[in-house]
Amino acid sequence: MQQHSLTVNGRALRVEAEADKPLLWVLREDLGLSGTKFGCGVAQCGACTVHVEGAATRCCVLPVQAVAGLKITTIEGLSSDRSHALQQAWIAHQVPQCGYCQSGMLMAAAALLAEHPRPSDTQIDAAITNLCRCGTYPRVRAAIHSAAAAMAGRRVSQ
Repeated sequence: MQQHSLTVNGRALRVEAEADKPLLWVLREDLGLSGTKFGCGVAQCGACTVHVEGAATRCCVLPVQAVAGLKITTIEGLSSDRSHALQQAWIAHQVPQCGYCQSGMLMAAAALLAEHPRPSDTQIDAAITNLCRCGTYPRVRAAIHSAAAAMAGRRVSQ
């Protein structure tokens, strides 16, 4: 076991874990942050998406040693009260059905909007490669466009 310094959702933390333990399990088991989900275990489905230094990153195969000292944001850090524009758009567009993939989908969408504040459909399709068994992709796209518009409105008014 080794000590790892992490910054998770703005909090500096020390975690004792094996160096090769996937970040997903450190978040869920060691830190009690259960919003990030396990899906496929091979970084394909996107249920485990978090931000590492602002980039959407699938963490089910990412060893904790690889993120020591880096800023990590989980779904819990996006907004604790559902006030983020994406969360509001997700609700308004009734995106989730079963909801299992949604935390990873939201984190991928947040990274997209940070890089492309007014994304095209092509940019959304390229960035949102998360798998959703319920097939709510048209609602996801609509919600991202709504959130982008809401966020642009806030930027203009500030």
